[in-house]
Amino acid sequence: MSVQKQPSSRSESDFADISLRALQVFCAVEETGSMTAAATTIGTSRSAVSQQIANLETLLGARLLDRASRPLVLTPTGVTLLGYARRILTAMAEAQAELLGSSPSVLAALRVGVIDDLDASITPELVKHLHGHFPHVDLAVSSGRSDDLTRQLEKRQADIVLSSQVPTDSLRFEDFPILREPFIVVAPAGLIDPARDTGEQLKQHPYIRYNDGMPMGRSVAQHLRRLRLEYNSPASFDASRSVFAMARDCGGWAITTPLCLLDSRADRHLMACFKLPFAGCSRTIRLMARHDEFGDLPGDLAQAARLLVGSLMRREMAGFPEWVAQTTLILGDDGEPI
Repeated sequence: MSVQKQPSSRSESDFADISLRALQVFCAVEETGSMTAAATTIGTSRSAVSQQIANLETLLGARLLDRASRPLVLTPTGVTLLGYARRILTAMAEAQAELLGSSPSVLAALRVGVIDDLDASITPELVKHLHGHFPHVDLAVSSGRSDDLTRQLEKRQADIVLSSQVPTDSLRFEDFPILREPFIVVAPAGLIDPARDTGEQLKQHPYIRYNDGMPMGRSVAQHLRRLRLEYNSPASFDASRSVFAMARDCGGWAITTPLCLLDSRADRHLMACFKLPFAGCSRTIRLMARHDEFGDLPGDLAQAARLLVGSLMRREMAGFPEWVAQTTLILGDDGEPI
């Protein structure tokens, strides 16, 4: 006698066990087509992603992904779940944005990252601004390199960052331009004669550069390669202060930005600024946050950052050549100078 296996039935309590995190993971797998890529996108391990998908399949009693396909393809059940998952996550994001807009006390913690070159200058005032608007929020503020900060934002290890590097998947993030500044030549005072050809004089002195592993170093190196320019470069460093100190000690020069020179307070008065003697380039510092997670807060904080950076520029650039101030620009939301 054979016993026919009865189809399993799913109870309401089974579906109640589905978490928002599991839906986020599922959507990330669908968007990237890979569990490994999804893990990188949301800042977790591949095994954790695989476990979340397996748990969903167990709860729903059906396969969600065709694992034989590359990239991964949704099964019919997976396609159905994707529609619901997207609507649920969108509704939660809209609810969070509305709650934050109407009641700042809903926000329990906020992780903010500020590029090193601005950290000492504006971070204390930004923290005061945030604390004034959100007195009950636990603020965790850190500084670092642009690429590290942007990576933290992408992996949800930071909520809002001031950085010069845009995330790879920029459509997932709000982007508020703050400042555009030119790359400039700096050298010990008296080394370069402004009355003579700057480009020819640079060839006669060692070029002290930022490490290629640094965002600043990569940007400058790429620009010089595009122009097919090569200079004698005996040393490279991570920190602006080390770059400027080496330039003074060996009678060399560097390519940097006004903010980097301002950040090296002890060095700036010993260094002279010159325009690049070839096609110029610049960098833009932006405030970035994930879309629809913090209501009006990123835009409000961007405006505060513009006011603080503008005040810094007016206060600290008095000793710079006039052309530096004229090409260091505070930007509005549209990326145009204010």
